[in-house]
Amino acid sequence: MKNTTPTKRVKSVAREIAYIALSVAILAVCAWVTIPFGPVPFTLQTFAVCFLGALLGWKRSLATVAVYILMGLVGIPVFSGFKAGTAALLGPTGGYIFGFFFAVLVPALFKLIPVKNKWARFGIFYAANILGLALCYLFGTVWFIIMNSASVGSAIALCVTPFLIPDAIKLFVAALLASRLERYIK
Repeated sequence: MKNTTPTKRVKSVAREIAYIALSVAILAVCAWVTIPFGPVPFTLQTFAVCFLGALLGWKRSLATVAVYILMGLVGIPVFSGFKAGTAALLGPTGGYIFGFFFAVLVPALFKLIPVKNKWARFGIFYAANILGLALCYLFGTVWFIIMNSASVGSAIALCVTPFLIPDAIKLFVAALLASRLERYIK
């Protein structure tokens, strides 16, 4: 059994809290970068969740999303458009917020694939980001359909199609940054 001193454990806990707090701040700031566009706004949230999942791993990234959602739930305006509360979470776009769990988990799990080549690492992260975001889209769009009694076609036209190209670019940048920065995260 590894012998860890109390000082090392305290530093480890402090580091974990700092990583999660900084990650929640990044996610909140990315949510505030908003361009209103129909019922679902353009934001940088998808960039943040995919980047953080690939960078931090599954425990930290899931904790980040959980803390982010809890902060919004208790009234701290961390969601897009500086929204908060149950109305924002249970509204038409709430499914996408809950879908962030998928968007961080898939890249975080792909992070466990032991590949050293930086371009292969980037490719793995980009593929994982696409898969994670596809699951987020699925969850959020089904939620949107249920909450708005919308048809599948209109929901896809409003909530998915306009975001495909911008999100592909955001996911590319997130994968590129995560593949370059992950070696600095302990």
